[in-house]
Amino acid sequence: MTYLFMLAAIAQETKDIDPEAEEKTLSIIDLLLSGGTGGVVIIGILFVLLFVAVYIYFERLFAIKAASKYDESFMHQIKDNVASGKIEAAKILCAQTNNPVSRLTEKGISRIGNPLEDINTAIENAGKLEVYKLEKNVSILATVAGAAPMIGFLGTVIGMILAFHNLASSSGSADMGSLAEGIYTAMTTTVAGLVVGIVAYIGYNHLVVRTDKVVHQMEATAVDFLDLLNEPA
Repeated sequence: MTYLFMLAAIAQETKDIDPEAEEKTLSIIDLLLSGGTGGVVIIGILFVLLFVAVYIYFERLFAIKAASKYDESFMHQIKDNVASGKIEAAKILCAQTNNPVSRLTEKGISRIGNPLEDINTAIENAGKLEVYKLEKNVSILATVAGAAPMIGFLGTVIGMILAFHNLASSSGSADMGSLAEGIYTAMTTTVAGLVVGIVAYIGYNHLVVRTDKVVHQMEATAVDFLDLLNEPA
């Protein structure tokens, strides 16, 4: 807030000095590139983080979407094969269906004949591995969501230090317009950091929701399979 009040005061003072001054316009590209070497480096880092976040989001989104494909008739066919003693046919069906649900079911089928506790443990371990696969690199999005705003604020602080250093070096006689330009240029890194952080945060939460749906689907299938084994012969 102190920065905002300072900007308003400087702008008003500049207006009072030269009321007929023409309003300056500045494109986004010029604004991003006018922050000096430090500002350009910070903006470059933020663009790299944005690219990484967008890439991970779409890569995971397509992977989770593929994992969420589930045929309702799959478990019915598994139940029919297991009930009729066609264990190999059930394994082949699982192998032909490439998704986390089928891999969990195949792990349970391969343990048929062992105690139910061992089968349940095998399914849980396989489920943990599938969840790990689904969540691969998603934590990077959370890191970008937290780090990008801080990196942007770091650029702003560096820009403010340089602006006030120039003011101190000129014994307080620095041009107000130049000082104001230096301040708002420095604050562009904070804006860029917030934008990258918001994009990464929204992408992360969306992937978490989609992953949870697949996990619930896996849990429901595991329960159905164990219920099948618990049914009386």
